[in-house]
Amino acid sequence: MSGDWTGAGLPPVAAARTAEARSSGTWTSALSTGEFAALRAVGFEPVGQVMGSAVYHVGRRGRYWGYHDCQFMGRWLTAGAPAPVALSGRGAPSSALVEVLDKARRTALARMTAECSALGGDGVVAARLTVAPFVAQSNCLEFQVIGTAVRAAGPVRAPRPFTCHLDGRGFAKLVTAGWVPVELLYGMSVGVRHDDYRTQAQRMSWSNTEVGGWSDLVHDVRSDARAHLLAQSGRRGGDGVILAAGDLRVWREPCIRRNSSNDQEDHLAEATLVGTSVACFTVRGAPPRTLTVMPVGPERRRRTTGRPGNEMR
Repeated sequence: MSGDWTGAGLPPVAAARTAEARSSGTWTSALSTGEFAALRAVGFEPVGQVMGSAVYHVGRRGRYWGYHDCQFMGRWLTAGAPAPVALSGRGAPSSALVEVLDKARRTALARMTAECSALGGDGVVAARLTVAPFVAQSNCLEFQVIGTAVRAAGPVRAPRPFTCHLDGRGFAKLVTAGWVPVELLYGMSVGVRHDDYRTQAQRMSWSNTEVGGWSDLVHDVRSDARAHLLAQSGRRGGDGVILAAGDLRVWREPCIRRNSSNDQEDHLAEATLVGTSVACFTVRGAPPRTLTVMPVGPERRRRTTGRPGNEMR
């Protein structure tokens, strides 16, 4: 990649690749034969495989220079109240982590969308979003999204290319049902909860009992990830979201608020959701046919022959 690239528009390598694809008159895709046929059945055809990627350094900032702060002040200062769940969606230090990952997702999607536009496409189907540690640097993450750009038949073009995780068959079914994809979404939440006295007693109980603090943690972090996803869907007029995948990761770490004389721990949960926002469209129906009224009896005879008929007196 050239060092002169400023980050705006397509990277030079991607620009060269799309220019070569357009000049060759051929296209590539990862679509199966059935997916290709389903796309053609609803008036779309592939124009090429497109991708976008972004590598972001994940620095550490926030209270105590870390994202994983439980924000629990201690049982004595809180009058014995249960420990709260420190959620990224509620302004916890982990919100900075979610913010940078969301920015990385949008950057990768924007680059894939730019490739789609360069190929003359109207949208991207079968888009696959992956997030993985960057091999060369442990504190960097790579967001990559790859899919197949498609173009609708006819002269009408969409104002902005859509992106979706649906494969060719799923996309065709969606369009046939009166819906269109809008944007591929990535919702995320990070929650941290201190293992307070009540939680420790419940997890060490001899009887079968719910560990209420951990139930609150996984429930709250899933709800927060869903809220993050839905907030994104409304930015471009989506009416709903079709989920593609969801993941929940839970682990424990030493509490950063503990002192050197104890071994208190926190439990952390990270929820991610991937989906596509969709919008309903209305197809203008054909105007109703006008029914022809045929008169019968004397009136019909008068209109067809010009002579009055035999009328009953």
